[in-house]
Amino acid sequence: MEGSCGDPCKPADVGMTRVFELFGKRWTGLIVSVLLQRAVYFAELRRAIPGISERMLSDRLTELAAAGLLVREVEEGPPLRVAYRLTEAGAAMKPALQELGRWAEKHLAGESGCPKRD
Repeated sequence: MEGSCGDPCKPADVGMTRVFELFGKRWTGLIVSVLLQRAVYFAELRRAIPGISERMLSDRLTELAAAGLLVREVEEGPPLRVAYRLTEAGAAMKPALQELGRWAEKHLAGESGCPKRD
């Protein structure tokens, strides 16, 4: 099948595919946006993202750590506390996430999730 310009469809960019494999998952972008502000403890992070379960938060944090975007730091207790902070690679997402936020404010209507009409 050909596109409107007569060119055959080209596969998606490998870099974009990798980004959306990680950031296309629910909660991931919100977690990173909270961590862009400062390092936080697990409980603080959970409170900052209403609706996320402990299990889901833990899973997403593990994925982000495996991708090299955050580090987990255990503070000896009592009580034992675990803090999370972005790595340099994770912090480098700030301009892209800010731009996405600006785009959303301009093009996505309130809570309906429907794009604004021109």
